[in-house]
Amino acid sequence: MQQFKESMLKLIIETSTNLPSDVKKVIAAARLQEEMGTRSSLALSTIAENIRMAEEVEGPICQDTGMPTFEIHCPVGANQIEMKKAIQEAIAEATKLGKLRPNSVDSLTGKNSGDNLGPGTPVIHFEQWENDYIDVRLILKGGGCENKNIQYSLPCELEGLGKAGRDLDGIRKCILHAVWQAQGQGCSAGFIGVGIGGDRTSGYALAKQQLFRRVDDVNPNEDLRKLEEYIMEHANQLSIGTMGFGGNITLLGCKVGVMNRLPASFFVSVAYNCWAFRRQGVKIDPATGAIQEWIYKEAVAEQPAAEAGVVAGGGRQVVLQAPVTEEQIRSLKVGDVVIINGPVHTGRDALHKYLMDHDSPVDLAGGIIYHCGPVMLQDENGKWHVKAAGPTTSIREEPYQADIIKKFGVRAVIGKGGMGAKTLAGLQEHGAVYLNAIGGAAQYYAKCVKEVEGVHFLEEFGIPEAMWHLQVEGFAAIVTMDAHGNSLHADVEQESLKKLADFKEPVFA
Repeated sequence: MQQFKESMLKLIIETSTNLPSDVKKVIAAARLQEEMGTRSSLALSTIAENIRMAEEVEGPICQDTGMPTFEIHCPVGANQIEMKKAIQEAIAEATKLGKLRPNSVDSLTGKNSGDNLGPGTPVIHFEQWENDYIDVRLILKGGGCENKNIQYSLPCELEGLGKAGRDLDGIRKCILHAVWQAQGQGCSAGFIGVGIGGDRTSGYALAKQQLFRRVDDVNPNEDLRKLEEYIMEHANQLSIGTMGFGGNITLLGCKVGVMNRLPASFFVSVAYNCWAFRRQGVKIDPATGAIQEWIYKEAVAEQPAAEAGVVAGGGRQVVLQAPVTEEQIRSLKVGDVVIINGPVHTGRDALHKYLMDHDSPVDLAGGIIYHCGPVMLQDENGKWHVKAAGPTTSIREEPYQADIIKKFGVRAVIGKGGMGAKTLAGLQEHGAVYLNAIGGAAQYYAKCVKEVEGVHFLEEFGIPEAMWHLQVEGFAAIVTMDAHGNSLHADVEQESLKKLADFKEPVFA
């Protein structure tokens, strides 16, 4: 199996940089179902452009390349020890090439391993079978959508839906609630895998396994087929839309599996996956380790050209040259499209925690913080280059953001998914705005970075969490929380909750 490592490297690169054909098809169909010029339509157009760019430059579709998870079926006698070693070597090489972001962090010290290797990473599951080939499937599921996974223990009370009992109708309510609670924080429009039964661990595993099914397959279980069809129709009536901007398409796929359970336990586990549904698979010759066949790759019809992106319509368009004044910020309203030029500073969880008790290494007065953990590569001359740079989920910074804005005079925060009441009050009090970039559009935004001017805390925090100082040009985002107390995210959440309540009455007897 001398070629197995090279086959795994090809699989990793393909998974990170090129969406499978079934996913591309449903995203293309979703674009046709949104009204032209709406925020969701423009977001989907940006997504379509990002998919094209990632394939063209063989760069990560999203900067968060997630937790690599391999599901492997192999014949009796295949050396699983050597296969695991080869996969680990391929993971480290893909990271070095900038196809994966270094995402493996020590849970106690916070130290990044730098090569995506460490206890528990990557995840590799083996199972023997009687076929004469090796089936390897890989999913790269980012942290933003992983955080929107949810597990229910029936019976339970659900916001908007009331009691969910231990029956098919209770399961239905749990799935609808799972879609609602994700809002735009998991980079909707998304896909969900659902596991019914099992224990807490096996239920989640079953839910994630459903994500390896093709989007266009049909569930052989008639009850589950009906349930999947019901969820696809009614979840899209919640009008959460792409990025949580409101719109017609909230869910792109729903797959449900079932297993037996204990009498005392009834779990419904939901694995939420963003639109950047990076899942690929190969059939491997066990004698040589060479790829015999790609599992999710077929020809896809040419898609219509994308609109000009997030700047093509919607609200008023405003160009901001950083640093920004309070007067400029207070003139902005929810729905305005902002084009940013000048310096932007990345900051995620580790930096926000640090800044609460320390000074900033750079002057942030009038500045812009970008919730982003980029993929970076350093050339032979020591210069850093951005390989992928989309926004991360902002709600994790909710405990810190208002205090950081006040302490340092920050005028704008860029991220995805919106933030909560504390941040909204801070924006209003101190004169700042929240700008929603398009989640997962890592190549689209990387192209806006014209220069990496420096970095702080690289050794301490690692590449994703370091404070990168970027010069950007033409960086487009939408004002979704302004300095006047308005939040698009809060509005969409409340409106979708009202619509969720419409599905309270029993459907499945």
